[in-house]
Amino acid sequence: MSTQTQATPDLNPVFKAALWMTGAITSFTSMAVAGRAVSFELDTFEIMLYRSIAGIVIVLLISTMAGTRHQITTRSMHLHLVRNISHFAGQNLWFYAIAILPLAQVFALEFTSPLWVVLLSALLLGEKLTKPRCIAALIGFVGILIVARPNPDSFDIRLLLATGAAIGFAGSAVFTKLLTRTETITCILFWLVLMQAVFGLICAGLDGDIAVPSAATWPWIALISCAGLVAHFCLTSALRIAPASVVMPFDFLRLPLIAIIGMLFYSEPLDIFVILGAVVIFGANYYNILRETRSVAAK
Repeated sequence: MSTQTQATPDLNPVFKAALWMTGAITSFTSMAVAGRAVSFELDTFEIMLYRSIAGIVIVLLISTMAGTRHQITTRSMHLHLVRNISHFAGQNLWFYAIAILPLAQVFALEFTSPLWVVLLSALLLGEKLTKPRCIAALIGFVGILIVARPNPDSFDIRLLLATGAAIGFAGSAVFTKLLTRTETITCILFWLVLMQAVFGLICAGLDGDIAVPSAATWPWIALISCAGLVAHFCLTSALRIAPASVVMPFDFLRLPLIAIIGMLFYSEPLDIFVILGAVVIFGANYYNILRETRSVAAK
């Protein structure tokens, strides 16, 4: 009886983290489906423009209700700018990739983002590139090769789009890490949606023609905007409750889910090499997390 009582508190954080990750997985997946739905009517710049406009409304509304609007400052604008250029590039490549590539392939290559964070942190933040981090990066690269199966005669160069998206997201994460030292989540999200709305307006207007979404498309845009914010909120909440070594396996469930959706709704074949490569990439990330966790615990 006493043993059962002692075990219950240990299970609660994991269960709560699992619930938060269910929200994150659902949000990331729905954003991919919505992104593909609007890609037939809008280009990626237009998607980012309208998504960001909706995001501005959402962030201002929630921050007003929560009483956190005063946290929006103009300190660190240079970091906001670099962070949002990186995120804008990554997000545009991601939206383009999900429109022309099998969804499972895009998600598999997206899982390399933490490995790019390791490399970019060494280059941009001066963090030490330890042996475990190098091993993780090498294993992750093997996973990329399994997913992409590069062949001079049949290599699909479009896979570089998904890889580029992962690098863009990694750059965004690195500069977000710097911003969180001085800025709140409200401030970071506000400048995220505002700057990306400006970037989207400029890039979408370069050809002199900005498409206006139809009435049928607006719900999809609203879903993209809400899903993006909810996904990151759920992921952050899960990481606050449980360690990354517990949370990350749940995030990996996005791959089989999106693979099944791709098969059922878009007639995309289940590619065993994509699944295998994603498992290797996941293994590299998980190995790195475990080694980092043990290193911190030993100090």
